[in-house]
Amino acid sequence: MLVGLCRQLISDQKLDQFSQVFGSYNYFCSEVRGELNMLWEKEVEICTRAGVMQGFAAAPADGAPAPAIIFYMDAPGYREELRNMARRIAKAGYFCILPDMYYRMGTLRFNLLQRNEAMTKVIFAAMDHLSNTMVVEDTACILSWLDGQGLAKAGPVGCVGHCMSGRYITTVAAKFPTRIKAAGSLYGVGIITDHADSPHLLLHEIKGELYYAFAEVDQHVPENIIPELKAALAKTKIKHSVEVYKNTQHGFCFPERSAYAPEAAEATWARLFEMWERQLKQPNK
Repeated sequence: MLVGLCRQLISDQKLDQFSQVFGSYNYFCSEVRGELNMLWEKEVEICTRAGVMQGFAAAPADGAPAPAIIFYMDAPGYREELRNMARRIAKAGYFCILPDMYYRMGTLRFNLLQRNEAMTKVIFAAMDHLSNTMVVEDTACILSWLDGQGLAKAGPVGCVGHCMSGRYITTVAAKFPTRIKAAGSLYGVGIITDHADSPHLLLHEIKGELYYAFAEVDQHVPENIIPELKAALAKTKIKHSVEVYKNTQHGFCFPERSAYAPEAAEATWARLFEMWERQLKQPNK
């Protein structure tokens, strides 16, 4: 009866009303909303060495196991904008898991509409508390969690990372070469550094395909990075692509940002889906 009421309120676009009256039953809202969108979706918990990591999972509603995609967030963190992007990945036929990478700091949420200098400092502090080692440890736990999900297909996994996570998709593709077969970075930062754990030093360990998309204007990516990345990739046997989108700025894929560039954003979506199709849905062709 409760689920039926939830379904009716959602179909009448009265989700806010339902949440006010039955706030503790938002789980049912999520389940039914996914059903109406022809998606299964759920807020999940993943146990890690550091605690319990919250996350959002979405998959096709037909119940058939789908190839898994790990969606590594950007610096502003876990939010509805990213959940909507995870839903898009699921609609394309994948089991998408979006982890809250800041879980070690508690529940950290930013209202980006109210962003100011003080908030930006906190966002950068949250970003800087992460390390490659932490993300590798978390990814091991995410992969283990995926192995226990009936809706996630066994076998190769894909991933995508925006902004700060460009470094992380590169690192995890190297650390889990038999699992992560298709990794995409969108205006990624920290891919080449002067530190001993710089991700580009691991490129020779990667066995999957890589896709890097950069903005033409990006204050977070020094001018030397793209040429050096291309040179490093050329020394490997990795199938890869590096693209720079004209007339774009950092964050051009996010529809809620002033930097949003629809044509470039759609082009990157197309490249990601083409890569995932090749490596995850038709790996033997």
